[in-house]
Amino acid sequence: MKKGEIVKVSGPLVVAKGMAGSKMYDVVRVSEERLVGEIIGLTGDLASIQVYEDTSGIGPGEPVYMTDQPLYVELGPGLIESIFDGIQRPLDIIRDKTGDNITRGIEIPALERDKKWHFKPVVKVGATVSPGDILGEVKETVLVVQKIMIPPQSKGKVKKITEGEYTITDTVCELETENGVEKITLMQRWPVRQPRPYKERLAPSLTLSTGQRVIDAFFPIAKGGTACCPGPFGSGKTVIQHQLAKWADAEIIVYIGCGERGNEMTDVLLEFPELKDPTSGEPLMKRTVLIANTSNMPVAAREASVYTGITIAEYFRDMGYSVAVMADSTSRWAEAMREISGRLEEMPGEEGYPAYLSAKVSSFYERAGRIKALGDPSREGALSVIGAVSPPGGDLSDPVVQATLRVVKVFWSLEDRLAYQRHFPAISWLNSYSLYIDDVSEDLNKKTAKDFTDLSKDAMRLLEQEAELQEIVRLIGVDALSPEDRLILEGARSIREDFLHQNAFHEIDTYASLSKQYKMLSICMFNYSKAKEALARGVLYADIVNMAVRDKIARMRYLPESDIAKIDALRDEITQEFDKLIKGEKAKTGEEVEEGEKEKEAFTGEEKEEEGKKEEPEKKTRRSRRKK
Repeated sequence: MKKGEIVKVSGPLVVAKGMAGSKMYDVVRVSEERLVGEIIGLTGDLASIQVYEDTSGIGPGEPVYMTDQPLYVELGPGLIESIFDGIQRPLDIIRDKTGDNITRGIEIPALERDKKWHFKPVVKVGATVSPGDILGEVKETVLVVQKIMIPPQSKGKVKKITEGEYTITDTVCELETENGVEKITLMQRWPVRQPRPYKERLAPSLTLSTGQRVIDAFFPIAKGGTACCPGPFGSGKTVIQHQLAKWADAEIIVYIGCGERGNEMTDVLLEFPELKDPTSGEPLMKRTVLIANTSNMPVAAREASVYTGITIAEYFRDMGYSVAVMADSTSRWAEAMREISGRLEEMPGEEGYPAYLSAKVSSFYERAGRIKALGDPSREGALSVIGAVSPPGGDLSDPVVQATLRVVKVFWSLEDRLAYQRHFPAISWLNSYSLYIDDVSEDLNKKTAKDFTDLSKDAMRLLEQEAELQEIVRLIGVDALSPEDRLILEGARSIREDFLHQNAFHEIDTYASLSKQYKMLSICMFNYSKAKEALARGVLYADIVNMAVRDKIARMRYLPESDIAKIDALRDEITQEFDKLIKGEKAKTGEEVEEGEKEKEAFTGEEKEEEGKKEEPEKKTRRSRRKK
């Protein structure tokens, strides 16, 4: 094995000489401890290497072993339910072998070599196959059937293929190719920095439902779409990422914990086996892959973790699955790039980030999309990417936020102001946006009702009117507003508290299907429209806000999915209560008219009596005159 020699060590950056013949992004083994590193710069025979492990105790003169291979991931049965670090080392197996701390230089294959999987062919001997064609299937979990595909660079005629029990390194198929016989195993290897090929990119016209009302109703994301949720500390970024990982309408979830706190990844590991998938009833881990690169792990490995995660996601996308990637958080990834760039003494960009920050961020998010896979033209897959961003102090002008917003099409703005008001998810309905609304509106209406998107636009209009009125309220107080304006505030309050507010830790309210969301929003808007009608017909504002049905509207979020038909019954109750109020107002008005007539009659009688009293002395005077 060719080797070089270390001449400089600067934290995770190692410079070695004698590296002629190496290529950019080749993997090397540093020192006799064989630490994993990757070449990120070449000058003559000098190579700059970012090391993915702790470099303490490493010094000049020690060897660097070349592998002449790029950083790659192993793709095959055994990915689901696994937890890997940023360079795809299996953390659960490492723990069993070395304890809770990762031993430096440990070399353990990403996928188990001894476990056998039942391979079932779907093609016969003599069939001609091309890149991306499916050879057979392996049932990995109760929720995931892994499809064994022809590697993108291979094609030929099937010479031998048999059903049976195989390890991932056993030959399951032999292909006759132009260059001889090629052996196909259950496992593929793929370089993490190279996107996997596909046949055609499709328009993002299908909704990725998430079970979160503020997202699905107001700021939806499409399957194959991109989204980011920046926000300050404590605004709920990680909770939203967990919610999306739990309930998003995707068949495979890849969760990348990039530089986040270890206890948050622990929560995922403890919760997911206990949580049930809403569609199948099976544990969520049965369709999840976890990439854990926590904040106490070497900083350079953060840079690799996002590529490891998205390459695994692309592999499942090519099988025809809908895959969702949660990256939490890309700010930590950018900070790792900044540190490595500084040690390389590169010219810094804005706030010290490398000049190529935008290019790196864009290349990551652009790997998302809805595609037609290689092979069967009817096989469609989707890869959606949702990244959390943690700008210092919640400053949205941060370079990482701006670089992300330039490439993603959905922006969920998290605000600490809402979080301090105990409104969760703390997504600002005034600052957020989705550029997929027009693309997915037809699909949303098809899954719910034909007026769902129109209803959500009306609700958003009401929330915007509330924001305008709040400026007036701050100046002169709510009592100075007209009843019509106060009713707008009340209608918006109902949308905020009864619909948008969602408790992630409540067993029922944590998830709401699209059907339930439509029913809830339609009830809020129906109640507001009836209130406007009643106010126009003379009902007092105080009577409207004190209606008994308001409590039932507030509690409809806690109805389980099996009882959402009860939400429709609220429509009749709202109608009945408003009819009573209107009839009561009419009766009250009628009584007032009747009392007015009586008062008028009484007043007229009194006048006549007074006139009679005045007439009597006049008559007496006239009589006395006649007598005289």
